[in-house]
Amino acid sequence: MASPVLSVSPSDVTLPLILSSYKSLPITVSTEEKPAVSSLTLSNNDTIAGTNTIVSHLSTLIPLFAKTTYTDAESAEITQWLTLTSATPIPEEAIAQLNRNLKFRTTILGEKLSIADVAVYARIKSQVASWSDEQKTGEKGYRYIVRWVDFVQNTPDLGLQIPAEEKIVVDPSKVLVYLKPEEPVKEKKKEGGVAGEDSKKKVKGRAGAGKVKEEAEKVKEAVKDAAGRAATVVIGEGKQGKKEKKDKPKREAPKKEEPVISPSQIDLRVGHILHCMPHPNADSLFVSTISMGDPEGSPLVTPHSELSLPSEVLAEHAPLPTVRTVCSGLNGLVPIEEMQGRKVVVVANLKPVTMRGIKSTAMVLAASPAPAPGGDPTAHKKETVELVTPPEGAVAGQRVYFEGYKAEPEAVLNPKKKIWEQIQPGFATTSELDVVFDREKAGWTGDAAQGKAPGEGPVGKLVTEGGVCKVKSLVGAAVR
Repeated sequence: MASPVLSVSPSDVTLPLILSSYKSLPITVSTEEKPAVSSLTLSNNDTIAGTNTIVSHLSTLIPLFAKTTYTDAESAEITQWLTLTSATPIPEEAIAQLNRNLKFRTTILGEKLSIADVAVYARIKSQVASWSDEQKTGEKGYRYIVRWVDFVQNTPDLGLQIPAEEKIVVDPSKVLVYLKPEEPVKEKKKEGGVAGEDSKKKVKGRAGAGKVKEEAEKVKEAVKDAAGRAATVVIGEGKQGKKEKKDKPKREAPKKEEPVISPSQIDLRVGHILHCMPHPNADSLFVSTISMGDPEGSPLVTPHSELSLPSEVLAEHAPLPTVRTVCSGLNGLVPIEEMQGRKVVVVANLKPVTMRGIKSTAMVLAASPAPAPGGDPTAHKKETVELVTPPEGAVAGQRVYFEGYKAEPEAVLNPKKKIWEQIQPGFATTSELDVVFDREKAGWTGDAAQGKAPGEGPVGKLVTEGGVCKVKSLVGAAVR
């Protein structure tokens, strides 16, 4: 049986490091023209596309990672970091999040090595090399990332084969050391403590809470005049001291900036429906088994042991790829024949929901006539519904995005923030049957656009590497 063939994209920095470090991998690297997206053709001629999916597959062939047991939470964290660091360059927010994650950790998972350490290192290395000393080890620098980078590239346990001249140089003489914010405050309290002791002696033995308070004010003023700065004065003991403590001005926490809402937060992918059947407990629902490029071990995939697929489907897709179970309210709106063995566009990062006893972990995008202004918003359910179709040649797991809004999506959309609800109204179709994000339809114009991603134009087409995603015939439709 022929070994799998790997085609590496010229922009891919992750796979070359894996190939050079783990030379025993049973794969052949293609020498033909380089593709725009890395792909791996398996022995049965099935193709895996996308660096993250390939990395997850290769990790099962590398002894170091194949022999390591990861919990579901750890597997989900590996997937999260592969996703967050996919963009080039890695977004500033993802870098800051990585730095916080590594504050008390040796590796991305804590102490356990994983393929995430290799992939994230390969992707962030060039950015770290370009950082100034202040960015690396300054007061607000990414010192924990720098420490982790130095560990990853040098630890023999991981075994990365990196030429010395290509490693990130960590020069101890250029490490900038700053006192922690708490330290100067402690010094001031110590100096103020002397005045506090004096004040205790002055007021000791005096009767009456009023006199004690008056004396305390005098001591405070004396300390301010003599030292030129505020000092904390502890007066007496018991209840009076507690009252003085309450009078201290409270520090206000800095206001957090609200994140910008963008269609790029939605994880849109090409999905391949391997099989579709009516929901056993709901007449309006279909239950689909969909491949969408998830790595092995993802908590969102359905274990093969829990699947009940026709023998012809199993034979056609052997070995069976990772799949998710997806419920969709399309029964009676789309013929079940059109749901079999076809490519669709899926929303992959909505929070999973259980629909009539079956857990659904994604959503299939479909178009329907937009309701008339002021009309019945559910009227579309009584009319034609068409599935959104990716361009010819698209493969399962391929990223889909709106032009002008390409960035890494959220790992999971927080339902409390209503991100999907604020973005989806802008999904529509044009007279050319293209699926687009229309800012005006979403209400992202004028003052309403505050806090919304600007994009590159009023309308952005839904695209993947091979072209534009379309519908069959519906013009001016809503997509949901």
